[in-house]
Amino acid sequence: MKPDEILRIVDAIHRDKNIDKEIVFQAIESALVTALVRQYGEGAAITIQIDRQDGRLSGTHDGVEIDTQELSGRIGAQTAKQVIIQKIREAERDAIHDEFEEQIGQMVSGVVTRSEGAAATVSLGGTEAILPRSEQIPGENYHANERIRATIFEVRKVGSRVKIILSRIRPQLVQRLFEQEIPEIADGVIEIRAISREPGYRSKVAVISSDARVDCVGACVGVRGNRIKNIVEELGGERIDIVRWSDDLQVLVPNALQPAEIDEVILCQMLGRGIVLVREDQLSLAIGRRGQNVRLASKLCGWDIEIMTREELDQQIERAIAGFSSIEGLDESVAERLVGEGFLSYDDLSVIEPEDLMEMGELSAEAVDAIVAQAEERATMAEVAAADERRKQRELERIAKATADADAAEAAGDGQADETAGSADETVSSEAVAADGSQAASGEAS
Repeated sequence: MKPDEILRIVDAIHRDKNIDKEIVFQAIESALVTALVRQYGEGAAITIQIDRQDGRLSGTHDGVEIDTQELSGRIGAQTAKQVIIQKIREAERDAIHDEFEEQIGQMVSGVVTRSEGAAATVSLGGTEAILPRSEQIPGENYHANERIRATIFEVRKVGSRVKIILSRIRPQLVQRLFEQEIPEIADGVIEIRAISREPGYRSKVAVISSDARVDCVGACVGVRGNRIKNIVEELGGERIDIVRWSDDLQVLVPNALQPAEIDEVILCQMLGRGIVLVREDQLSLAIGRRGQNVRLASKLCGWDIEIMTREELDQQIERAIAGFSSIEGLDESVAERLVGEGFLSYDDLSVIEPEDLMEMGELSAEAVDAIVAQAEERATMAEVAAADERRKQRELERIAKATADADAAEAAGDGQADETAGSADETVSSEAVAADGSQAASGEAS
């Protein structure tokens, strides 16, 4: 390999594959060493260097300098070609891996090249990525040449290739779309503090403004909702609630549960739970369809949230005090303190930190262990009873449905019988009329 030929190869690969020149030089050196080892044997100590400026080769074999003319003549481009190609492919793979690994969590735009079965293949310029079914928004379908936006979820090496996994269901996609559509977020005036998402259905985004003159919620919505509308359209109609962030949970929890009206928030610090009291007419709205609203609010705040009415809370408190007081080793005063800290069930009591219960009731470690054991046993019994109750309820519903279906079938049968009888009566009447007419005609003939 001539010096100018080496420089041309290095420059061409650097420009075409976007691989650092030093990596290419090292790959060629390694390829030449591999080729010489095949000639001199595995035990040979061989070193090869390429001058980065003029491309001249130099090397040693067992400490003896190799004649460059011999090196250039005996080790031509064809001899080392296979090894060089392998090294270059590895270098290209590493370069692509490093480039996209730095972009994990970032949003990219690509064109769908094909969509087959459970995955869509997306072209990201000169690299292809995969959007698996598990990372697609439910209900979305992709077609060839369709442009989509997604976040890079995972990058890993697979043999000589790099596998890039995209996602459209992660909260990062919502965040990147907000950063793109809302200049105040990109400028840092408005900050996204938390996002909770159920892709394809609903998301909650908590924002805060560092400038009192900028309304964080209004800026995200935009004039006539044009900013949030663009994001909703990109997410296939997914509903987005913009929540005003507050470090005070007494403020944040009601904000997160909007549009429901909240009467009171009771924070149970030991359990990391918030009990939210609402009026009866706000209960279903606070919980949301299939519990979606309270579930997303809980993720947004980082606390478990339990929704109930004042009457339900009073009943639970009364039952909890009575139940805890019946546990051997727990008197009523300790039971009341436990309830005051938000422990409302045997299940709650079974996970209490022993040190907390020891301090609360001035109890020994042995007494606490016995109390927790009783709570665990009763929690298990309550769970079994609840499962049995649910089974009975399902059985009753099944029987009720079967009875209703049978009644409906019977009613339909009776109606058909009445209709048949009516038709028969009409037939008999018609025949009688016809007979009367024939007799009359016969009499006239006589």
